[in-house]
Amino acid sequence: MDARVQRSPEEIRQARSDNPKMRERDLATQLGISEAEFVAAQCGIGVLRIEPRVNDLLSGMEPVGEVMALTRNESAVHEKIGVYDKIVTGTQNAMVLGAEIDLRIFPKVWAHGFAVEKREGDEVKRSLQFFDAAGAAVHKIHLRPASSVEAYNRLVAELESADQSQRVEIRYDAAAVETADGEQPEASVSELRERWAALTDTHQFFGMLRTLKLARQRAVRMVGSDYAWCIDRDAIVAMMNHAARDQLPIMCFVGNKGCIQIHAGPITTIKPMGPWINILDETFHMHLRLDHIQETWVVRKPTKDGHVTSVEAYDANGEMVIQFFGKRHEGVDERPDWRFLAENLPRLPALGA
Repeated sequence: MDARVQRSPEEIRQARSDNPKMRERDLATQLGISEAEFVAAQCGIGVLRIEPRVNDLLSGMEPVGEVMALTRNESAVHEKIGVYDKIVTGTQNAMVLGAEIDLRIFPKVWAHGFAVEKREGDEVKRSLQFFDAAGAAVHKIHLRPASSVEAYNRLVAELESADQSQRVEIRYDAAAVETADGEQPEASVSELRERWAALTDTHQFFGMLRTLKLARQRAVRMVGSDYAWCIDRDAIVAMMNHAARDQLPIMCFVGNKGCIQIHAGPITTIKPMGPWINILDETFHMHLRLDHIQETWVVRKPTKDGHVTSVEAYDANGEMVIQFFGKRHEGVDERPDWRFLAENLPRLPALGA
């Protein structure tokens, strides 16, 4: 990945000036640079570099009040309006467990942070933007009209970095690049099925994959149709439309290596737009690129409360783009209406592992 394009901060700012209406992420891609490099080039011009100290950030967010939290990957964007409350800090994992904003955070992935102010007419739009070592966005927080600018300014001052340079060092961790069809695992199908059947909690799934040295999609393909089966790509749209029609409360997970963001509740407004399918509700927006989806699976995981069913979409690199469950509480069996919906989505012929 060393054949990266090198752009000076001046060149990046000129491109911004020449393309005022183009989205920053799209312009960065066009320039062949990361989004973090694009934002850093504006330091001192509406952008302040801040330290990505996740626990200090989370501890200072509740006084800011209502904001919009945004987490995305290459194919899906998840936006929730609410307050950062019910904070759980930690060095390996941190969480926000509020009624609206629900996050699972991996602080060591967060490498770069910026406080961004953009003037649009008489309005100033403020956001906190965080990126991983490769310059990809892990999480953004956008202020809203009801937000406390005073509390926001206090938090930014606390996190302000001594380094206000207009360049960032971009690092790629080659060892972290994982694809579904990479190195062949040692695990056998029988070993996978034995460990899968022994699961008592969905959170044990990641540990099982690590132990067996299996990529997630590889495991789903291997385990057998009693635990996972492939469905039509467009079945996700059918599932969302059914859930909206019946006001069936669902859980929608979108994440990247640094953050997973969750919506739990009913959905109402589903709108297609070009390759995107969108949920456009009052406090929840989700945007999904259907053309990026290579495979969609229904997956069953055993728990002590009965099995739990998810709908999972994977891209061409074997990365999970988005995941859906029926809304449930620990210690309670899965909703039968969600299970019925998931199990009756149109199936495809079995794929080989």
